[in-house]
Amino acid sequence: MSTVDWTAWRPRTAAPEAEGLREQKKRLLRQRLSDAATEMFLERGFDAVRVSEIAQVCGVSEKTVFNYFPTKESLILDQGETTMAALSAGLADTNHSAVEAVLRILSDELRAMTSWIAAQDDSKQAAAMIRRFGALIRSTPSLRSYHRDMTDGLVTAAAEALAQRAHSSPDDPESQIAATALVGLWSIQFQSLGKHLDGVRTATQVHEAVTADVRRAAKLIDTGLTSFEGTAAIR
Repeated sequence: MSTVDWTAWRPRTAAPEAEGLREQKKRLLRQRLSDAATEMFLERGFDAVRVSEIAQVCGVSEKTVFNYFPTKESLILDQGETTMAALSAGLADTNHSAVEAVLRILSDELRAMTSWIAAQDDSKQAAAMIRRFGALIRSTPSLRSYHRDMTDGLVTAAAEALAQRAHSSPDDPESQIAATALVGLWSIQFQSLGKHLDGVRTATQVHEAVTADVRRAAKLIDTGLTSFEGTAAIR
């Protein structure tokens, strides 16, 4: 019977070029804690798993877990900082429009997921596991709340970056609505994945369908964003 890694499809933080042994150990332990927690949450449900159980599985103390993750929710929703860093860096690059920058990030995240699905022996099982991950987030109140807080943080970061591009204030209504619209594209991709990861479409078909949905939404907001920041619209 074939098995599929529960967590390998999630984007991983690349190792820094000058990473020392101590930093490497810390990074790998952090990843191991998140992976173990995700697997246990998917198998048993978020509320049914105690942090102490995750610590025991990984051979560390509960205090050590909280040294790496401030909350239980952050053990599974651990990509917020990576996404925020990518968003800030992408929007700082004025060679591309704000919409282009966000589409590049979303495309990288989607490609990592669909490439992993395509590489599995049982792609239907792999797609089902990703659907279960999404269902777990949607069905768990504390995870939904934590996800909203992450989204608010992305909006704040995007508003600051957009304000710099337009020489305005992050508190201006234009900066706020532009940032909210851009970050909303993550919700479009998340919802589109839930619709197209049906176990029937191939990974390539899923990638194409989700990309089309996201780009449709992006085109709707691109004109307003272009007039705000004065850059070229996406084609």
